[in-house]
Amino acid sequence: MTIVIDRCFLFLHQTNNTMNVHEYQAKEILSSFGVRIQRGKVARSTKNALILAQELSEETGTSWFIVKAQIHAGGRGKGGGVKLAKGIDKVEEVVDSILGMDLVTPQTPPEGKRVHQVLIAEDVYYPGASEPEEYYMSVLLNRSTGRNMIMYSSEGGVDIETVAEETPHLIFNEHIDPAVGLMPFQARRVAFNLGLSGNAFKEMTRFVTALYSAYLQSDSSLFEINPVLKTSDDKILAVDAKVSLDDNALFRHKDFQELRDLREENPVEVEAKEVGLNYVSLDGNVGCMVNGAGLAMATMDLIKQAGGEPANFLDVGGTADAARVETAFRLILKDPNVKAILVNIFGGIVRCDRVAQGIIDAYKNMVDSIEVPIIVRLQGTNADIAKELIDNYGLDVYTAVLFQEAADKIQEALH
Repeated sequence: MTIVIDRCFLFLHQTNNTMNVHEYQAKEILSSFGVRIQRGKVARSTKNALILAQELSEETGTSWFIVKAQIHAGGRGKGGGVKLAKGIDKVEEVVDSILGMDLVTPQTPPEGKRVHQVLIAEDVYYPGASEPEEYYMSVLLNRSTGRNMIMYSSEGGVDIETVAEETPHLIFNEHIDPAVGLMPFQARRVAFNLGLSGNAFKEMTRFVTALYSAYLQSDSSLFEINPVLKTSDDKILAVDAKVSLDDNALFRHKDFQELRDLREENPVEVEAKEVGLNYVSLDGNVGCMVNGAGLAMATMDLIKQAGGEPANFLDVGGTADAARVETAFRLILKDPNVKAILVNIFGGIVRCDRVAQGIIDAYKNMVDSIEVPIIVRLQGTNADIAKELIDNYGLDVYTAVLFQEAADKIQEALH
């Protein structure tokens, strides 16, 4: 249960403060810190794929190739985005079947994501003295302890949530004291718990040490390697990799900023970030506009209790002037699933009457494009003046004072 909670906390953290990168970029980051990876090259056209496959064959000796769609989503193999080319003569055919497709996985929108590039990787499942083995490994912050941790399992290649639910005893956690960092005995314990011995044991301890060092030095929020592979000749390497970088630390890594692929991000969230708004899209029917993350969470709970589902997280901050409010309205209304909008502002830093005037001005500019009911709840400094301003202006807007009033009006708007 603790594992699931940690991952949920991590997800909530990532929505606002992280930058995801493609698998090939993640592997480049890992490799730069000494982590052994499955080698590959990125192709953006079918014609170029064959040239790159030939180069990869000369460099690695591989004769079979793994072709992987490069999108920001897991479960690519289940959607047909990971295929094996059994020979150089099959590369173009396999690449052509993936490049340009709208790949649908459990982690993409229903319409899928367009594949603009593929990773052509070496085949590391080559025959040998022993069968290759797959493990799961991630490095992340455990928010309940305030320490980084390495989560790992002998059950690699499958969703960690499935392992946690069906065989939780096969998941191990190594918590790291920030004062001393990862200790050698901890890296050895990881290898021991995975049942390794001999050269594979030594390889795993080196892999874990390099991986944790890469996590710290790259200022990442998450490393997830699934699977980590023990090859038939006892080498340990990352076959797949998910890396989420901390947005707040990108000023220390100018080269990482160039890795951002805006095609993979929600266009509304990208637009919001450009104008300084904190916006996260959700799968709901009630748009939210608030100031402050805590109030936003409470507002989302209010919507749920009223029988609706929040369509977004949107924090307009402490300067909710007309221009900012109008931009926020336009962002919310880009979601066709929105059936109502709840504006819930606490006037502490900003006065409620100024927010009310901002709402009035924004509404006047957008009156022809607003086709859903709007509920406005303003509390704090000059809240009574703000309510009077909105009520007397003749807007098609419902005002509320108490949380329960706002909930009741949401119910009315949705029914």
